[in-house]
Amino acid sequence: MKKITINWRKVMLISIMFLASAIVQVLALNAFLIPNKVFSGGFNGIAQLLSLFCIQFFHIDIQTGLFIMIFNIPIGIIGWKMIGGQFTILSFLNSIFVSILQIVTPTQALTHEPLLASLFGGLLIGVAIGLAMRYGFSTGGLDIVAMVVQKRTGKSIGALMNVINFFVVVIAGAFIGWQNALFTLIGIYATGRAVDAIYTGYQKLTAMIVTSKGDEVITELHKDLIRGITILPSKGAYTKRDSTTLMMVLSRYELVEMQEIVHRADPKAFINLMSTVSVSGEFFDADRQLQMKKAVTVPKMETINAQIEAEQQLEAQLEKIEEKSK
Repeated sequence: MKKITINWRKVMLISIMFLASAIVQVLALNAFLIPNKVFSGGFNGIAQLLSLFCIQFFHIDIQTGLFIMIFNIPIGIIGWKMIGGQFTILSFLNSIFVSILQIVTPTQALTHEPLLASLFGGLLIGVAIGLAMRYGFSTGGLDIVAMVVQKRTGKSIGALMNVINFFVVVIAGAFIGWQNALFTLIGIYATGRAVDAIYTGYQKLTAMIVTSKGDEVITELHKDLIRGITILPSKGAYTKRDSTTLMMVLSRYELVEMQEIVHRADPKAFINLMSTVSVSGEFFDADRQLQMKKAVTVPKMETINAQIEAEQQLEAQLEKIEEKSK
């Protein structure tokens, strides 16, 4: 029976970020956005609108957090049944925790300036989303929907997210006032900028690793990272010693892990990092890497040997064909 090892440091870090993301999100809602009638994007914005409509038209005070919970419970169940995994579980728990925290926390404005409220509220929402995505979960809602659609169809729901945000802005403008709608746009923009600044997993880097222990470094890298590595023979201009230069493209999120792995295998390895504008071809995301790791049952050395043998057989067959054609 395979022994299960738990990385308690990683568990503790994710737990801290889970709490931080929830607290920051509730702070943004209760201290900036809700008191000033500035709306967030996505389902949180719809929840804010519904809460405001219940007060104005039905004179019933229903907290925004309750609507967030109502939206996320069915989404979480669907996400768990269709894709499962740690991402869905943590995202669902985060959204429920945020809902409860928003309900029990008093709504108290830290500023009554709508511009400041939209900027700081949007930035804090972006920080919450960025922290969540960086540590393997999300704030729920559309993020779970996006994951389900992406895994099932391979398509993005960016257009759907833009439609929902447009709907929130238009409804806010028509019923609350166009000034609030414009402030909402500012908040949504600030959220996007904050997410881009914190979550850098989509950014690509090219690493040039110069090492005298090429085989050891490659073996260690392949244990944890499913990335293509190009081997380039090299030679030091000053020492005249032969070395190996490994070129690989990876996401910025994998940078720290790659550096730790390389320096563990070769403490004297030289790593040069270059920004990658675009990648053409198959570049595996984190979910695809995990699927490949689970699917691989043959040891890497056996797989490599089998590939070499297949290439040799193919070359022999091509040589025979060329001889017959002469």
